[in-house]
Amino acid sequence: MIGRLNHVALAVPDLAAAVTLYRDTLGADVSAPQALPEHGVTVVFIDVGNTKIELLEPLGEGSTIRPFLEKNPSGGMHHVCYEVDDIIAARDRLTASGARVLGDGQPRIGAHGKPVLFLHPKDFMGALIELEQV
Repeated sequence: MIGRLNHVALAVPDLAAAVTLYRDTLGADVSAPQALPEHGVTVVFIDVGNTKIELLEPLGEGSTIRPFLEKNPSGGMHHVCYEVDDIIAARDRLTASGARVLGDGQPRIGAHGKPVLFLHPKDFMGALIELEQV
């Protein structure tokens, strides 16, 4: 059902500092920041050839990653994103097997302009999973 790894997301307390670190220290090509108010984050992507690294910074007081950063003030790995061909079929198969989809269970448009869903970390050994339809 899952396809290739689309990206690994890192929550960061200071996006500008993280961009400087990745761009200037690691020599990465970093995308322009993209505000996603419906997700409560500002993101940048770093293409590393075989996948991407997503850097997430909270956007607004209701940001879903703010509690993560309160527990992990230096930041850290937030989620992994896998590609799926049909997000509705994937959701239905997962919920039929007992997995929980976060939110209302309906896909939302993600940073790449494609439908995404998040799966409850307690159902996946503590890892927050994002599915993105390709």
